Amino acid sequence: MSPVVVGIVGTLVVFLLLFLGMPIAFALMLVGFLGLSHLSSLEAALPVLARTFYEVAAHYPYTVIPLFIVMGGFAASAGLTHELYNAFDKCFRKLPGGLGVATIAACAGFAAVSGSSVATAATMATVALPEMRRFGYSPRLATGCIAAGGTLGFLIPPSIGFVVYGMLTEQSVGKLLIAGVVPGLILALAYIGIVIFTVRLRPELAPSSTEPVSLRERIRALWGIWETLLVFTVVMGGVYKGVFTPTEAGAVGATMLLLAAMLKGKLNKTVLFEALKEAMRVSVMVLTLVAGANIFSYFLALTTIPTQVATWVAGLEVSRYVILGFILLIYLFLGCFLDAISMMVLTLPVIFPMVLDLGFDPIWFGVIAVLMMEAGLITPPMGLNIFTVAGVATDTPVEEIFRGAAPFLLSIFAVVILITIFPQLALFLPSKM
Repeated sequence: MSPVVVGIVGTLVVFLLLFLGMPIAFALMLVGFLGLSHLSSLEAALPVLARTFYEVAAHYPYTVIPLFIVMGGFAASAGLTHELYNAFDKCFRKLPGGLGVATIAACAGFAAVSGSSVATAATMATVALPEMRRFGYSPRLATGCIAAGGTLGFLIPPSIGFVVYGMLTEQSVGKLLIAGVVPGLILALAYIGIVIFTVRLRPELAPSSTEPVSLRERIRALWGIWETLLVFTVVMGGVYKGVFTPTEAGAVGATMLLLAAMLKGKLNKTVLFEALKEAMRVSVMVLTLVAGANIFSYFLALTTIPTQVATWVAGLEVSRYVILGFILLIYLFLGCFLDAISMMVLTLPVIFPMVLDLGFDPIWFGVIAVLMMEAGLITPPMGLNIFTVAGVATDTPVEEIFRGAAPFLLSIFAVVILITIFPQLALFLPSKM
């Protein structure tokens, strides 16, 4: 068989193994290793396997992953989530769907000190869901707000999504993180617009609150979020100004939040152990995925498929935006079955060279890709955020949560179109670094 045929067969085998239930990291490693052995030799493939694992595990910038996860754990234990939700509840209560608006705003705030969409969704579900139920909010709207708001954890820095994209494409993680700031804020505002529009259309979904809130109470509540603002400013401001690297920023943020939890008397052995255990679990998962993706990429490179696909696409007599639209449709389809990071490691070895040949900015495409990954977090049947919220809202059917989150997909698509038309929304801040 020719190398191209071997590559096509190998790709089909990967999807077959995924269908049979094999973890994607191991499927990529197995097929990549066997493909390398077939196209070269076993003696050549074994060193690639060993070297890839070593390089991924020993690469210093990758230490940013556990640090960002630890930040989220310490932020939750320090009570920042409750303070954020309380502050935005007091500010937005009189708006249509005020508690839903407060939930989206609090998700954006927690995303600014976390790096995980699932962590954001799980944390906010425990805080916001009881309050929305107390005020008679529809289960569909309440859970949909939380599931959609949780996706902001994948876009607003510090974001694990941008870290993994940078690792796989060898782009600046610092620039990617900064590039997510403006699109993240725009998406949060779009989510808020969906909540207000939905409640204006169907007021019975979110009864208005009659509890008065004085100006003094609002000011006092807003004062409670100074810690979150300080951490975000120091961490992302330091990266933006070049004071420290993303890894150092993660260490600074984790230290600040650790001190906050200690000063509030909310740090104990259990909290510390759980934060470190979650950081270890996520880090091992991501690094194993990246190692598998790298091995599979070496195999694909030998087959020349990425080069041939990129050359073929570049020769098509259609607008590059037509091809971009096709790529986005692929991501939307894969989001129905794969989690966000798995989509990245599976597709970027082929898609990224194509994007470069089309002349798209790699930082800009990173923002677009992460936005489409966010859509996958609330798209059936996979919808990782949906099942995360369902684990807390045990009395709400999963189908109901999917229906509640569906309108927010429109916001994601609208922001993708907006950033495609106005790429400087994503590129302005990184260009000033």
